[in-house]
Amino acid sequence: MIDDFLRRSRALARPLEIIVVDGGSSDGTAAIAERRADRVIASPRGRASQMNAGAAIARGEVLWFLHADLNPPADSMERIAEALADPKAVGGCFSLRFPRAELIYRVSDSLGNIGVRLFGFALGDHGIFCRRAAFFRIGGYPNVPILEDAELYRGLRKVGQMKQLPETIVSDPRTFEKSGRFRTTAIYFLILVLYVARVRISWLYKIYQRFHRLETRLGMSRNRGVQTAVS
Repeated sequence: MIDDFLRRSRALARPLEIIVVDGGSSDGTAAIAERRADRVIASPRGRASQMNAGAAIARGEVLWFLHADLNPPADSMERIAEALADPKAVGGCFSLRFPRAELIYRVSDSLGNIGVRLFGFALGDHGIFCRRAAFFRIGGYPNVPILEDAELYRGLRKVGQMKQLPETIVSDPRTFEKSGRFRTTAIYFLILVLYVARVRISWLYKIYQRFHRLETRLGMSRNRGVQTAVS
């Protein structure tokens, strides 16, 4: 995945400084990234700490945070430049799209886009970008267990305009496929509704953890069922 992501990123446009922050992976990510990235560094595991570490060494005036399972549009750099041509704008994000035809995915990506337009927060799958000065002015990504992207986006909105671009960024739906499309959509929707209602992130994280513990138990049960059938 990381090699395909970096290859696509390299094809976007230049100048583009690509920094990969490895949080202690054991699958050879760092070695693979060395072939295509400008910098590969290590940091403590965690999205907030990893993205803050990358931002700290970036040399550009615009920061763009991408997860390795995203496929940005080919004209991303031009669209970002156009958005930030407005001096009042400090950043923004893309519109989200999952590459599946099923209705549940239209519900999922629509909910994500509505979150940006109506409630003023974006998640990591939206490909958040911002001016470097604005990022450090608000202290970067907050050290929270989940929804660090939403908190960053809200923080940036306090210092300037944030623009959601109409161009879509495609997100890999593997989490939905692994944990169940309807179940995953429902639990994420619940968490986001509670987030909008200003429920503490620590409580939302407990819901998130319980969901994944349940998925682990269900997965173990399914595996035992397969083993028994084979026997």
